[in-house]
Amino acid sequence: MSEEMSEATASSAKGTGMSEFFMAVPAEKGIDTPEPKTARLSWKGSGASEGQSIAYDCTAGHLDVRADTGKLLGKMFSLTYVAADTPDAGPSRPVTFCYNGGPGCASVPINFGGIGPRRVKTDGVSHLAFPIEVEDNPYTLLRQSDLVFLDALGTGWSSVAEDADTSKIFGVDGDADAFCRAITTWLEENGRWTSPVYLFGESYGTVRNSVLMRFLGERGVKVAGVTMLSAIFDWVQTLEGEDLYHLGMMPTMAAAAQFFGKAGQGVDEDEWFDRAMDWCEDVMAPALLRGDRLDPEREAEVAAQMSEFLGLSAEHIQRCHLRITLDDFRQSILADEGKVCGRLDMRFSSDAPVAVQGSSAWFAAEDAADDAVESSWTSAFRAFVHDELGYRGPARYLTSNYEQVGTKWKWEHQEPGKDWPSSAPNVAYDIAVAMRRNPTMKLCIMGGRYDAATTFWNVAHDMSCQFLSAELKGQVEWHRYGCGHMAYVDVPTLERMGRDMEEFYK
Repeated sequence: MSEEMSEATASSAKGTGMSEFFMAVPAEKGIDTPEPKTARLSWKGSGASEGQSIAYDCTAGHLDVRADTGKLLGKMFSLTYVAADTPDAGPSRPVTFCYNGGPGCASVPINFGGIGPRRVKTDGVSHLAFPIEVEDNPYTLLRQSDLVFLDALGTGWSSVAEDADTSKIFGVDGDADAFCRAITTWLEENGRWTSPVYLFGESYGTVRNSVLMRFLGERGVKVAGVTMLSAIFDWVQTLEGEDLYHLGMMPTMAAAAQFFGKAGQGVDEDEWFDRAMDWCEDVMAPALLRGDRLDPEREAEVAAQMSEFLGLSAEHIQRCHLRITLDDFRQSILADEGKVCGRLDMRFSSDAPVAVQGSSAWFAAEDAADDAVESSWTSAFRAFVHDELGYRGPARYLTSNYEQVGTKWKWEHQEPGKDWPSSAPNVAYDIAVAMRRNPTMKLCIMGGRYDAATTFWNVAHDMSCQFLSAELKGQVEWHRYGCGHMAYVDVPTLERMGRDMEEFYK
């Protein structure tokens, strides 16, 4: 899923063990994986893509991830869709490498939820029920590009070699390095070195994108464009108590308060979000910076204004000294209804847990936005590869492996141009370096108003601090939607994304 980047270590309760999945096979003998399977399939457009059709070859298999010495580090599962009858089919056609994040999540959501040729039909902010309905995706990115969905090592059906050092794989730099090696393997095996190369990452996948777009350039792969969906660049913004955390959360909470009818009545949703963005910079930021040096009367004034945005009492906000945490808001905004709202998409809600279930880490991982859709995506994916491709993977598919990957993640990152690694990485520096080196590369940043996992204000702030030239800023486009973290759950957003991607690839 996109169960990414909650505050601190939110997703621990949903982690799944995978010790049995690390294949006990000597590295020199490789890893025992199923034979690749390919099938010729077809996609037929509907709605906005009415009248379009694409025949495509779909291949399920594994890519070797090898060190420069040739030593096998692991095998990365890939699901590839290559158009067979389009005018640009072949080496001239773009190829996009796609993935989710976590860290510790496989690529099924971005595929069967969003941009692949098949998608599970969603139902607004309701939990999906049986039957699981799968349709040809009218807005699939296959219309513009061949697609390669990759599962990070240790997730999905991607395996790590028995004697590989996971401390060098499960981390910001090691993960990007592994993806770089898998991508070059795919380009070599498929003879696609002259194809325009694109990257599409969601959530932690945007951290991966940021480092990967630099790594690929350093290793001779020219990147044409990068899409950042539900982005996070600076790790500090995830830490409660940090000013950047509270500034980023404020507009997103204001959007949720408006959605639930607690604030902003009669105001256009985008206008409301813009007002909240401006207020958090002009009023909230100076107040937070003063800490307990802020005059109590001024604090009360700011709390009263904040109450108008968040739908919480001014007294509650002042008791917290203007620092409302995400857990607090999720538990408070619908408390009179006995409900809590979601994190990945705050529009979703569920019954509140009982009082004895007081674990903050557990609560942060209990998310109606995730519960509503993820198992349906995984079931649709398993049925597709089994029934239509005839691919027989292990019975266990690790959609999320937080326990063995996320908890061991090495956050230290060697930011370009700095002498010492950072334990709280800001990969916006990697983006800026990659763009300065390759000024023809395009960057598309997409986010949703209701996404409390990777908040929109922080991304805008992070990029503004790179001080790109006007020319490089012209290579960056921004899209803000009325959705949450998994933007494609929302059909109106999916339709807009489809149009925006079409223009981006043109």
